[in-house]
Amino acid sequence: MQPLTRVWRPPWPCPVGLVWAHWRRGAGDPTYRVDDLGRHWRGLRTPLGPATVCVAPLTSDEIRAQAWGEGAEWVLDRLPSMLGADDDPSGFQPAHPVVAEALRRHPHWRLGRGGLVMEALVPAIIEQKVTGQEAFGGFRRLVHFHGERAPGPGAVLHLWVQPSAETIRGIPSWQWLKLHIDPARSRTLQRVARVADALERTLDVDPGLADRRLRSIAGLGVWTSAEVRFRAHGDPDAVSFGDYHIAKDLGWALTGERVDDEALAELLEPYRPHRHRVQALVPLVAGHAPRRGPRMAPRTHLP
Repeated sequence: MQPLTRVWRPPWPCPVGLVWAHWRRGAGDPTYRVDDLGRHWRGLRTPLGPATVCVAPLTSDEIRAQAWGEGAEWVLDRLPSMLGADDDPSGFQPAHPVVAEALRRHPHWRLGRGGLVMEALVPAIIEQKVTGQEAFGGFRRLVHFHGERAPGPGAVLHLWVQPSAETIRGIPSWQWLKLHIDPARSRTLQRVARVADALERTLDVDPGLADRRLRSIAGLGVWTSAEVRFRAHGDPDAVSFGDYHIAKDLGWALTGERVDDEALAELLEPYRPHRHRVQALVPLVAGHAPRRGPRMAPRTHLP
């Protein structure tokens, strides 16, 4: 299978790995690989079919990408958008020294628009209200048992593509338990799989309406909607309220104290409509709030 190739010259020094970091679901993500040359490989399910895309880091003034599979042309057409070309950071004014330092160290970070709602939504649902270990493990098992090998060099790279909405609709309840995905999350996954086409159309409306349409589905709340919108829609104002760590970490970085979601909303209000930039950039320089307890143990009632 011969790849399609695209050479793109971004108008800024685009840091591929930094822009795409939020698409990687843990070090063992079967849909994402970084090889020894620093090239980023992703297995994607596009509207035209599966695709493998390989994007090399910026060299000189260009980014070189290759893609295989039925969705290859779709991916390469949207590569600039996926790497942040449509993102407009103008108007983002740091109002805190930590935010200013984060922007100084990472001035070229942009928010990419993935353009694939289900690609962002499926792992986000699996990550609801569980530990990272459970979330990443459940996603890996779902992809390995019900996904497919990425086209082209995917087999050699052990690169996979997420299962289709049709496949998710057909997974029986007992198999979800084998995947370590409990009934609450599996029912939500099957619910969104039934309206997958309508969810993809939220890419064509403004972020506020997209948020309302996503949250109109039982099992999708503020956190899940935000996790999808900043990845798939490129929404720079999407904040992951309800996250176990984000409010505490951002509060610690900006005030020296752990805060709750209500206090976080007050802290971020001056940055509207760029609140997600704070969520994304501050952890790159401030890290996490000190952990003062044992890690939450994985649940043992699943097989």
